Amino acid sequence: MNFAIRYLTIYEYDAEVVDNLNALRVKPAANGRQRCDEFSVRLTPEARLHHHTDYFGTEVVEFEISRPHRQLTIDVTARVSTHTPAEPPSTTWEALEEPSYREAGGEFLLQLDDAPGNAELAQLIATTRASTPLQTVLRISELIPDRFEYRQGATYVDSTIEHLFEVGAGVCQDFVHLGLCLLRHHGIAARYVSGYLFATGTEGGEESVEVDTHAWLEALLPLPGGGEPVWVGADPTNRVLVNENHVK
Repeated sequence: MNFAIRYLTIYEYDAEVVDNLNALRVKPAANGRQRCDEFSVRLTPEARLHHHTDYFGTEVVEFEISRPHRQLTIDVTARVSTHTPAEPPSTTWEALEEPSYREAGGEFLLQLDDAPGNAELAQLIATTRASTPLQTVLRISELIPDRFEYRQGATYVDSTIEHLFEVGAGVCQDFVHLGLCLLRHHGIAARYVSGYLFATGTEGGEESVEVDTHAWLEALLPLPGGGEPVWVGADPTNRVLVNENHVK
């Protein structure tokens, strides 16, 4: 799939601001299932852009606007090509105990700070344990939208997993946070991913494609027979593994 993306952000300030420092993490990733063919950032007021790669491999675009201004426009455009991901590997639970897997998982095996220690979470952990790590990823992606309602406005950007339990509803970021918590409890390394989800609109056809900013997760799964484990994307909001319509 080929996608043209435009991400426009406009900040308006109550008074003139100076020394406005910003760091953007908006460039689509280059990985085994997608490539970024074009990428540009245009600013108003103009400023020099500085690029570097952070600890997680994300390209960061930094800039500073020193002169006074009351509005900042950030206009990001990109062209991205995606294809269907490879079939996810299925191995036994014992493969997660290998030192090579633990080393590759690193901090993505650590439990989340806001993981609630309650009976409801314990029940979900027990319920989502399946015959293999891959089947557990799939089960979690099915169980979360069954258990919780998707409802905008039910949570906020700093909502915790405990808050999700309290209100029984949330949005994609809440579903991902819970998914990460469950996977890491099972010893599966998992991380948060943000990007875009392209979907055909209700009228169908290329002209009715809809796009939303979206969040999903990636689980680190060992390969049969050893080798470097691979990150497999799963979207617990939509009950699917990540496909060519997800742009990371």
